[in-house]
Amino acid sequence: MTTTPWLNYHHLLYFHATAREGSMTAAAKKLRLAQPTLSGQIKQLEDTLGEPLFERRGRRLELTPTGREVYRYADEIFGLGQELLQAVRGRPSGRPLRLSVGVSDALPKIAVYRLLEPVLALEGGARLDVRDGDVPTLLTELVSHRLDLVLSDASLPSGSGIRAFSHALGECGVTFFAVAPTAAALAPGFPQSLDRARMLLPSPGSALRRGLDEWMDRLGIVPDIVVELGDSALMKAFGQAGAGVFAAPTAVAREVSEQYHVVPFGVTDDVRERFWAISAERRIRHPAVGAVVTGARRLFA
Repeated sequence: MTTTPWLNYHHLLYFHATAREGSMTAAAKKLRLAQPTLSGQIKQLEDTLGEPLFERRGRRLELTPTGREVYRYADEIFGLGQELLQAVRGRPSGRPLRLSVGVSDALPKIAVYRLLEPVLALEGGARLDVRDGDVPTLLTELVSHRLDLVLSDASLPSGSGIRAFSHALGECGVTFFAVAPTAAALAPGFPQSLDRARMLLPSPGSALRRGLDEWMDRLGIVPDIVVELGDSALMKAFGQAGAGVFAAPTAVAREVSEQYHVVPFGVTDDVRERFWAISAERRIRHPAVGAVVTGARRLFA
């Protein structure tokens, strides 16, 4: 009877870490192993599989075709392991839940607070670790299991190659804001009054910017673009200072007006601001992530 080779998952873990770090030295430091020990463990994995997993290119290790295939399997195996840990940690333990969230720079921070607010109200308490940044960087941290969730204005692009799942949280129209004198001047002729008006717009390529551009093109509106900003909070600060008109989700219009002392003067449902939660798990099991999804239904009802 032929004996099936047994896969040593410690060896697979060491290989996965080395492939991710790109060098034996970096992986050995992260794993707190001697480099010869790490090299020997990976050699044993290669002997088990009967194929080389790395080839050296200068000072850097590159995956062989077999290595790339093994890495994809290893990534999925250890991803499932993290899901298991998260599921177990989600059970009541007497300690607060932890939720690490990455937030796209493009999302309005007031809306992000409203989305995350239900987590703070969970029974037993919860601890939030929130960091913002560009979506590609946040997704890298998600698949490396340094984040539990990424909040974005767009779903995960098809064909991205990232093992993650998009969950629609909701959508709403947008409201336009300006300081009181500007709002009073633009309100009567809205939306045509936006033609040649000084405007603060999201950075090109963002979902909201694409929606605004298409809407204004249809209406023949050509604004005077004063500033393009990737950070939504900074845009509102410019708007508060009177630099120009800006748009924000209608779902948080009251909060925007009160916090930044600006006046809403026009609303459209033809431009949609969408909110997505991207997680490493297809089914939501983490109680804090579940609270975000449930709370979003109320916010965008």
